[in-house]
Parts: sequence; structure tokens; C-alpha cells
Amino acid sequence: MKFVSIILMIFLVTVLLSKSHAQNSKTISVANSVVSVSNDSIKKSTPDSLIKKHDPRKATRRSAIIPGWGQAYNREYWKIPLVYGALAIPASLYVYNDNWYKKTKYAYEAKYNAEYNNDTTGLAAIDPQLKGLTSISLQTYRNSFRRDRDYTILFFLLAWGLNVVDATVFGHLKDFDVSSDLSMNVKPNFNPITRSPGLSLTLSPKKPEHKLYEVR
Repeated sequence: MKFVSIILMIFLVTVLLSKSHAQNSKTISVANSVVSVSNDSIKKSTPDSLIKKHDPRKATRRSAIIPGWGQAYNREYWKIPLVYGALAIPASLYVYNDNWYKKTKYAYEAKYNAEYNNDTTGLAAIDPQLKGLTSISLQTYRNSFRRDRDYTILFFLLAWGLNVVDATVFGHLKDFDVSSDLSMNVKPNFNPITRSPGLSLTLSPKKPEHKLYEVR
């Protein structure tokens, strides 16, 4: 768990660094008076009806309906192949295990009838790779393929859920403002009680630096 927490902290730092944007504040001096103009004041003067906000709930709903749709709404198009790649792996494994489950199931029933009921009518249709196996071996393989097939369904649902979580988290981070007004300090630390290493992340606001421009 300690290793996972460190990985998550590094992931958060990467997200913050990748989403940082520089915002410059300008001050104009006219007739010995200084007027400070910033991006925040421009946003406040703009009516809310004219500002199109990013809605994380839309990303959640869209990813729940169609995988990758939420990532497209977040404009993270490079994640769409990753989403479908993660879903394609359990889907292909499901097809593989379900195919062999059906073959071993039929072969087991045909072998069982031949060994205990003297019914050999189904032996000819057994897959050539399974004809040399006994009914006990076929029963073991059948149970194994059925178990693996059921697991792939869970993995598919898990991958779909992670797709929704990813779209939701990065949908909320889309409007997360990390500007020059914030400073970030990352440093390792050591907990003497648990005797374990850790990583601390500190965010603190900076005082805005204004550049004065004199209008003549």
C-alpha cells in the first residue's frame, strides 16, 4: 500500500505539471493612476451564460454508455485506443475460453457416455486435440475454461469501470487552475512512528507579481 500511495502521489504531481498554464497580470498607469487588470477580473466581468463550462457529469455518463466517449469529451483523444485496448484483452480471452469450454464440455459428455453408458455415437465429433484425454481430464479442463471465462467477464466490467473513473477524474481536473499564483513543493520525508518513507506535496499561493506599464 505504501508503494501504491507513492505512485498515486507521483501521478498527481504529473497531472498538475501537465495542466499548468501561465497567467500574466498587467497594470496600466494612466494620468498618475494605476489600474490592475487580470484574467480573473476579465472572467468576472463576463456573464456566466457566455462561459461554456466543462461538465464532468457529461464525461461520466458518456463513458458509461460508450467507452471512450467521455475521454473524447475531455479532449483526451489519445486515451481512446488505450480504453479499447484494455477492453479488447478480456473480450478476446472470453471468446477463447468460451470456445474451449464448449469443446471440452461436449468431449467430456461424449467420453462419459462412452465409458459408463456404452454410447459411442458422440465420439466422432470430439475435437482432434481432445480425443486422447480421459473423461476425468476433460472434466478438469472444462472447469478450468469455465472459471477463466467467468473471470474475463469481471475483468471486462472492471476495465469499463476504470474507463468511467478516468473520464470522471480528468473531467473534474479539466478546469482545475494551476497558474503562476501557486507554488508546489515536493519533498521526501520519513515517518519515525511507522518507520516508513513517504512523499509530501505542498501547494501554497504566491503573491502576484505585477508589471507596470506607463502610458505616455
